[in-house]
Amino acid sequence: MSARATEQLRRLTDGIAELLSEEELLQKLETSEREGRPMRVKAGFDPSCPDMHLGHTVLLNKLRQFQEYGHTVVYIIGDATARVGDPSGRNQTRPVLSDEQIRENARTYQTQAFKVLDPRKTETVYNNEWFGRMSFADMMTLSAHVTVSQILQRDDFQKRLSTGGAVSLLEIFYPLMQAYDSVRVRCDVECGGTDQKFNLLMGRQLQKEYGQSPQCVLLMPLLVGLDGQNKMSKSLGNHVAIEDGPVEMFGKLMSVSDEMMIDYYSLLTDLAGARIREDIGSGKLHPKTAKEDLASRVVERFHGQDSAREAREGFCRVFSKHETPAEIPHHTFGEREVGVLKALTVTGLAESGNEARRLVKQNAVTVDGKPVSSPDEKIALTQTPRILKAGKRKFAGLRAA
Repeated sequence: MSARATEQLRRLTDGIAELLSEEELLQKLETSEREGRPMRVKAGFDPSCPDMHLGHTVLLNKLRQFQEYGHTVVYIIGDATARVGDPSGRNQTRPVLSDEQIRENARTYQTQAFKVLDPRKTETVYNNEWFGRMSFADMMTLSAHVTVSQILQRDDFQKRLSTGGAVSLLEIFYPLMQAYDSVRVRCDVECGGTDQKFNLLMGRQLQKEYGQSPQCVLLMPLLVGLDGQNKMSKSLGNHVAIEDGPVEMFGKLMSVSDEMMIDYYSLLTDLAGARIREDIGSGKLHPKTAKEDLASRVVERFHGQDSAREAREGFCRVFSKHETPAEIPHHTFGEREVGVLKALTVTGLAESGNEARRLVKQNAVTVDGKPVSSPDEKIALTQTPRILKAGKRKFAGLRAA
């Protein structure tokens, strides 16, 4: 047994949720070393929206580890599968995207992924390269390798059908299409989130049907979004986008709970969340400092050290020097801006519109530490909380839905 292969296995399986199987992956690592042939490690991303978010980077970080050992990442942009929509974790059919939407979204995906991946060790392919050339007869031949009963075994479909929901024929094709991607690129290892297990196992099955060695399946935990309940998703509005500015990114990360912070450390940084929990429990590290350190590390990765330092200093100026309490009530608004008088009354910082207007005229109202000069002023909202203060001791956090 090769010491190098064993070391790779130890690091590459650190922090994962599941591996099928450890024995197979070790064999592939040893074969790769013996033959001097990099493994082909696949992951697919459907450009269903223009922005990638930190949830995507959990998988990208693992792919980067494979690259650091010399393996090739096959980065599939699913411009064909995006037309179908991945049913994983969905309780209803996804809307079908237009070709124009998919093309526009796909343009951004490679650039954003290369903020984590090494372009020199990445092979980027679009799966419409083969699906776009397939005839109806070709699809019939591909479909002959699986049965409807096999596809309908997946939990997502079972739950939907049991409650009278619909499963479209397009969705039934999705796992088969993702599996065929593995055949086309001759994948050795496919990485995905735990919600992708059915699709990745289908890849193993289809590779056997085509006479290929079946891929290993490496599953990563899902990153919970800012709402603390659902996996990070732009459609749910609980995400931190890779393209968010440093200040907005820092502020969003500071809004996560202390418990979620531990998982964010484990999934987004090189530090073990368990160690951070230990240091906090022993009193060696204050939770607020730990969260600031986390936000700084993530911002630095995407925007650089200077931007991370400036974002942290700016956050501390607003929240610390103005003596904002650690726990304040937060209010979510459906619109992207809200009038200051409405904000004061909705949050309960003023009992009436007249009181709100009087507070503004007395220069007793600030937003993020800056005085509000007019009762007609509008407050721009994002998912990063804006801090509204009335008088000396009343605070409220404002954010967009």
